[in-house]
Amino acid sequence: MSNNVFVITEHMNGKFSDVSFEMVGKAKELASALGGQAVAVVVGSGVAANVFASDSTIHVDDAALEQFNPEAYGKVIEALVKEKSPRLVMFGWTATGMDIAAWLSARLGKPCVAYGRDLCIENNTLVVNSQVYGGKMIAEVAPEGDMAIVAVLAGSFPAEAGQGSTAATTVASPIALDGLKTKFVEAIKPAGGDVDITSQPKLVSIGRGIGSKDNVELAEELAQKLGAVVSSSRPVVDAGWLPRTRQVGKSGLRVKPKLYLMLGISGAPEHLEGMKSAELIIAINTDKKAPIFNVAHYGATNDLFEVAEAMLELL
Repeated sequence: MSNNVFVITEHMNGKFSDVSFEMVGKAKELASALGGQAVAVVVGSGVAANVFASDSTIHVDDAALEQFNPEAYGKVIEALVKEKSPRLVMFGWTATGMDIAAWLSARLGKPCVAYGRDLCIENNTLVVNSQVYGGKMIAEVAPEGDMAIVAVLAGSFPAEAGQGSTAATTVASPIALDGLKTKFVEAIKPAGGDVDITSQPKLVSIGRGIGSKDNVELAEELAQKLGAVVSSSRPVVDAGWLPRTRQVGKSGLRVKPKLYLMLGISGAPEHLEGMKSAELIIAINTDKKAPIFNVAHYGATNDLFEVAEAMLELL
């Protein structure tokens, strides 16, 4: 068993996700405290892997890994972890992390902590702060045993600390990938919407608290006065009040506007993943304990309709 920290990186169309760099930066800090190395693990074919500031980078290259396949990726990562025996394996709490982290935990019989917001080493023991109950509580967890798996929320650490140019060691798959029961068929991109919310400098984002489709008009009027565009959390899209191209979050789009004004959004981790990097976050929610107030720069616990009407009057 080593004291190394493995970071399972993520990429799509040749581009690595921000959470990969965020985890590598944190892994360097943890590995230093443990007396080990931060190792970036890149699984996939046809991707430039020398973009991390890790102590070392392992690139598993195989034609069967060109597109993400949870079965293939899981088996490769399991074999690699068994061979190298790291102290900690870090995933992003993303669609990829959800597919593999808990599966790997079950396969190895090692503890897994999801929704990780922070990690540190105390007296040579790993301590993880994990968001529970939609982010309304923080659980401090110290996984037992000689290895732990932690799935980290995107946006928890600065991405810059993990960016670099460490040369990657390319290896073949440690396990045969023929006879897979799952195969990649097609990547279906979402249809283009009337507006690209990822390029907008100002967004007025609405959540379940907007109440009904009829009230979306109020948000649109406010957005127009502010020179902004309306976006939303997932419940609004699931209800059919706005198209999916307006959805912000893990299963939607990631945005980084100069202004992100939120009306009736509680701030579940899945939504925070998509907007936490906004320059100015203003939250309106009657629930004083809503987790969104942990990240908002300004907030009000008044009724969103009263606030919106007052803003419209002033504007």
